[in-house]
Amino acid sequence: MQISVVRPEELGPAEVAAWQDMQRRDPAQGNPFLSPEFASAIGRFRPDARVAVLSDGPAVTGFFPFEKRRLGVGVPIGAGLTDCQGLVHAPGFEWGARDLLRGCGVSAFYFDHLAQEQRPFGRWVAATDPSPVIDLTDGFPAYQAKLNTKSPQFLKDLARRGRKLGREAGLLRHVVDSRDPAALHALMGWKSDQYRRTGRTDRFARPWIVGLINDLFETRGDHFGGRLSVLYAGDTPVAAHFGVRSRHYLAHWFPAYDPGFGKYSPGLIQHVRMIEDTAPTGITLIDMGKGAKRYKETLKTSDLFVCEAAVTGNSPLALAHRARIAPSQWAVRTIRAHPALYEPADQLLKRYGQIRTSASSRMPRAVRSPAKSGRRQNAG
Repeated sequence: MQISVVRPEELGPAEVAAWQDMQRRDPAQGNPFLSPEFASAIGRFRPDARVAVLSDGPAVTGFFPFEKRRLGVGVPIGAGLTDCQGLVHAPGFEWGARDLLRGCGVSAFYFDHLAQEQRPFGRWVAATDPSPVIDLTDGFPAYQAKLNTKSPQFLKDLARRGRKLGREAGLLRHVVDSRDPAALHALMGWKSDQYRRTGRTDRFARPWIVGLINDLFETRGDHFGGRLSVLYAGDTPVAAHFGVRSRHYLAHWFPAYDPGFGKYSPGLIQHVRMIEDTAPTGITLIDMGKGAKRYKETLKTSDLFVCEAAVTGNSPLALAHRARIAPSQWAVRTIRAHPALYEPADQLLKRYGQIRTSASSRMPRAVRSPAKSGRRQNAG
């Protein structure tokens, strides 16, 4: 196995076509976060983005997108944003995890959404989590029938709320593939507010992420593209979702709604409308990403699985990486696995978010965070 490392934009048309063909031939590798187009988009905003090109003689046999960080650490490309990570390879190709580390010039790789099919990384897997998916292979009516069997009152209650929203705020309409940048910027604003309310890091306070989403929104091809779906009440957007797709696969990514309409459950209404309107477009699988959310459990038809792993070599630096990461991995896994620990931690974050939001609203405009101001400018 030979490995050469290049920037994503240095891949030639033949290499991109080979990468796409590997994804077409193996549905398990079809996630849009594993696409060459996604790697190229990240490369336009992250200078450390790289792709390891694996070959066996003259034949290209695999592609591994990653970023190289300080102290010889490798992470998946777009780490912190991607819900599926790993190496895309030709059918039957065998490779070694530590050979990959050496070829990429790193001492360790950290994954938090490693595709379960990546067996050479198996010995380093610390935890496996379900990633709920919606199978639309048989169309929306078949999905709807399964949903009614699992949760008989769910769609009835949601329809009632939708009718009330329509009466009180305007006729409902859903656009499954919107080209409206104002709706995208509204979505980012709602999501930023949600992050702050719940004590999470505001991703859209980072200009490069705002730039990436705008870039992906403009990306539309046969193999890959961004997709914005918007629910309107009259002319007012009330809920939206932005994700990425690759051929028949849609990755659920950034859902949000206007909290002013929260009593109507606009986010759930938008999701069901999106599922219904997505099925005729050729999408057969929606991957909602890992995370213990009640709406995901309600809407899913089954689960895929992703893993957390810290892949290390045998060098002293690699052993130091392993010793540093192990305690924090154990703590996170323990909290996630025990509701008695997870729920208080989640409530503490939300309380922190409320305090932070309240304090920010009382600040004079001149002393508010530059990052927040920058986010607003970049989000339009």
